[in-house]
Amino acid sequence: MALQLFELVGTEDDRPFSPYCWRTRMALAHKGLEATSIPWRFTEKDALARHQSEKVPVLIDGEHAVNDSWVIAAYLEDAYPDRPSLFGGEGGRAMGRMINWWGDAVVIPGLVPLIITDIHAHLRPADQAYFRQSREARFKKTLEEVAATREQDVLTFRKSLDPLRLTLRSQPFIGGEQPNYADYIVFGPFQWARAISGFQLLQSDDPVYAWREKLLDAFNGMARKSAGYNV
Repeated sequence: MALQLFELVGTEDDRPFSPYCWRTRMALAHKGLEATSIPWRFTEKDALARHQSEKVPVLIDGEHAVNDSWVIAAYLEDAYPDRPSLFGGEGGRAMGRMINWWGDAVVIPGLVPLIITDIHAHLRPADQAYFRQSREARFKKTLEEVAATREQDVLTFRKSLDPLRLTLRSQPFIGGEQPNYADYIVFGPFQWARAISGFQLLQSDDPVYAWREKLLDAFNGMARKSAGYNV
């Protein structure tokens, strides 16, 4: 049975924009695997309930339903050992777990205030209502208030990327000479932002920008060809 991947979309089925789904998309491409995309929206909880999940990504592989981007990456590594490795061994998997936490704790939270109103603009009315209510409860302010300082907040975000920037001084990818899942962990949030926001996150002379450009071109330009803004 062909692989299937539930992915977050908004008004357009062909504009997937979850950072976690993009991590999985890149992992599948790295493994040389194809998955049929199943568009999913914030308010479609029932579609995932039978797979014991409330959020995407959810990967369906035959009778197996695998939830959470990190768990999916580990599953792909173990279920398809004859294909290119995502981690390059157990040491790489262990270090990848640390990068996964850094992505979740620093990169994604740093991006949210910069693109939050753009996410809202790309949603259908029912999902807009859900998104506004849930995010405003989280931030204790309106979406517009969250985004009001993004011109200043982006400077703080760029500074938070120094560990990546310093790494790229000595090697082309986080994974070394070639990208691995650690790269896809960090790239996923950038592709998420690119899909739904024209706000400029990176300056063109930033090594992080050059790194992102290389990953946009990876796998025959899979990420670059996906609907997004030219930023």
